[in-house]
Order: sequence, then structure tokens, then C-alpha cells
Amino acid sequence: MAGRVVAVPDGVRIESLSAVTLATRDMASAVRFYEALGLPLRYGGPDAAFTSFTVGPSFLNLIADARASGAWWGRVILYVSDVDAMYRKALDAGLAPAFAPLDASWGERYFHIADPDGHELSFARPLG
Repeated sequence: MAGRVVAVPDGVRIESLSAVTLATRDMASAVRFYEALGLPLRYGGPDAAFTSFTVGPSFLNLIADARASGAWWGRVILYVSDVDAMYRKALDAGLAPAFAPLDASWGERYFHIADPDGHELSFARPLG
């Protein structure tokens, strides 16, 4: 569906995803996790109630919330320039991806990893 633009009657269209905001019980642990993966900190930090990381033209935000459950909720998919290098970066930082990179039948190479609050991230790149 990439590149598909759907016109709506009033002429307004959704152009892009600006950010995803994830709840965290422990901002300091979450900030360490995302910094270890190499996401640039834009705002906030370990002691903040709200933190934002730059992800290409978009943002991954964290909000401190004691209600964060870690129950599976879905997945954030981030395209990276080199899936295998990102996997090695995670391992070198002492993080535990769910599995080594795989080539998927839908045409992407990817792996999954969960952050300290159980949010699942997929690092991917189109094959070919």
C-alpha cells in the first residue's frame, strides 16, 4: 500500500505518520534501551515525563504512565538501512532480539525486539 493516496470528499488527506507514542513504567530504562539502539534523543530524557526520539522524518515518543502493562498491543515497524547491522548493534548493547534476521515471504528482511515495557519493535528493510 506504500505510495497509495486516497482522496476524500473535502480534499483533506492523511499525508504521513508523525509519531508513535508508547507508555512506559520506567522512563530511565526505556531511554537507555532506545539510545542503545541508536535513536537520537530530541526531547526529554531519563528523568522526564515525556521523551521524544527522532526516527527519520518521524518521532518515537515515550510517556511515563504507571498503567503501562506490557501486554501485547501490536508492533511498531521501523525501516533501517541494514537489518543485520541493527541486529548486531542490539546484541552488542546487551539487548535480546526475539530472533535473528529473517527474509520474509512478503519481501522484507526483519527481526523483532521488545522494549523494557514489552512494546514490540520490528526492524526491517525491503528485499532486493
